[in-house]
Amino acid sequence: MEDVYGNVKEAIPPNAPEVRGKEVDLRLYVASDHAGEEVTRRSRTGFFIFLNMAPVVWFSKRQPTVETSVFGAEFVAMKNGMETLRGLQYKLRMMGVPLSGPSFIYGDNMSVIHNTQRLESMLRKKSNSICYHAVRESVAMGESLTGHISTHENPADVATKDLPGGQKRDYLCGKVIYDLTDY
Repeated sequence: MEDVYGNVKEAIPPNAPEVRGKEVDLRLYVASDHAGEEVTRRSRTGFFIFLNMAPVVWFSKRQPTVETSVFGAEFVAMKNGMETLRGLQYKLRMMGVPLSGPSFIYGDNMSVIHNTQRLESMLRKKSNSICYHAVRESVAMGESLTGHISTHENPADVATKDLPGGQKRDYLCGKVIYDLTDY
């Protein structure tokens, strides 16, 4: 990716304090529902950011543009999640909290994951292309790594879709929301 993005490096603030304590792990789970809004056919972005397995950021919002493909809706969602993740990384660094390495971004769309890791893609739609390059540049600088997660195991589905009762909903909600009364 160096041929396309140059020798990009993560923007670590020069005035960041000395790191102290144990390293933390950040993981972003992202999803979208393509054209789920019945009136305007806008998609919904949903994501969760986990810090050491604890959810610290959750987001669910209708996308500002109408995306004509699942691929485009997923890339918009991933870019929004990645930008929020970048802000959290910066805040942690400015508090002296060490990060364990690149943050992991998990999505359930194999085409999106494939395109964040390889250079073959050429996108025609400008809004998709912007999202594509923003995420790929984050991967190129070592700020994040992308990976695939099954849609049946992706906790971000809770933030994008109506899940009927059953095992899938119980499983996903159990990953995000814990019942404290059992303890």
